[in-house]
Amino acid sequence: MNDIAAELAKLHVLKGADYSRQVERIARMDNFHPVENETGIFSVGGEGGDDYDNLLNAARKAVTHGYKVFILPNPSGTRTPDFIFERKGTYRPYDLKTISGKASASNRLEESIDQSNRVLLNIVTDYSPSSLARSIKHYFEYNNDAIEVLVYKGGKSISVSREMSQSRSFYSLFMKKYSK
Repeated sequence: MNDIAAELAKLHVLKGADYSRQVERIARMDNFHPVENETGIFSVGGEGGDDYDNLLNAARKAVTHGYKVFILPNPSGTRTPDFIFERKGTYRPYDLKTISGKASASNRLEESIDQSNRVLLNIVTDYSPSSLARSIKHYFEYNNDAIEVLVYKGGKSISVSREMSQSRSFYSLFMKKYSK
């Protein structure tokens, strides 16, 4: 069996195209098996973990948005993403942050630094769009490696890139998409 923990650890030292190839290499490993009673979701184990229900709920939403989802293990001692999403041959790692409290997005985004350069915020509560927009903007200002924050709210998917967060119209654009 291939050592997925060692392959995940390589993500901390690779950049650019090498990083992207490594993400794809991990998703293509033989370790993954289809999750029982799910379509388009694959795992390498960990179904009994504390966070598995949150991971599975977010994975289901990602599948509805056209992704194939690989739930990653959480090897001890290595900060790794929670998922790899694949769509149209593009593989992207995401760290999941489930937002269930009224003021937790900022803290949860900061926790994801050094785990992945992409974060998935699964919003499962009423959350102020202006507060969320400020938290996302601050996250990009604070984390130079951040590429994307993907927000799931109900059936909506909002992708926020670094460039979008720096736009003059970011707040109004984000709030319009979030409240739509």
